[in-house]
Amino acid sequence: MVQTVPIILASQSPRRREILTMLGVDFTVEVSAADETVGVMEPGEIVKELAMRKATAVFHHHKEDCMVIGSDTIVWKDGDVLGKPKDEEDAAAMLEKLSGDINTVYTGVCVLYRKNGTVVRDSFFEEADVLFAKMSQEEIRWYVQTGEPMDKAGGYAVQVLGGRFIREIRGDFYTVVGLPLNSLYEKMKRLGALAPENAEEV
Repeated sequence: MVQTVPIILASQSPRRREILTMLGVDFTVEVSAADETVGVMEPGEIVKELAMRKATAVFHHHKEDCMVIGSDTIVWKDGDVLGKPKDEEDAAAMLEKLSGDINTVYTGVCVLYRKNGTVVRDSFFEEADVLFAKMSQEEIRWYVQTGEPMDKAGGYAVQVLGGRFIREIRGDFYTVVGLPLNSLYEKMKRLGALAPENAEEV
């Protein structure tokens, strides 16, 4: 597959950069300054809305053919959104809430695509359930002190040190990390940002 337009990732997340690299495409990163305040909404709609705002804020700066990808991830537990911890005490409280139970991770994606003057917007979200092992107070203190929970939604990262506490993931692993890889790949093919090497240029 070859890409047909420049691709821009509207995210500062190093994890999303790593995942997008797995598609074998060239892309640039532009951090969005979009407002991330939302009212009462279903979790899937929250991440779609925030992904749309991020993508739109970057897309408006480009008039040429391109694809902008925005994404947002939240952790949902017992009707509450668990964002990034405010401090170590908050991180410990989140991990106690998650310990020995299931939480659901929602990742929304918005793709804005311009080709030959035509603009298409497509948004979707994926969800995955994450089952935590029971964590002792010592384990929670140790994990918080590593600093890893502090910039992660829900206070954990399955792909790094936090993975030792995860018993099971029901759904797409990359949704939990922050960018549903296969769903995005299929979307990019369907919209035409990725095409077979022998495809004729439209």
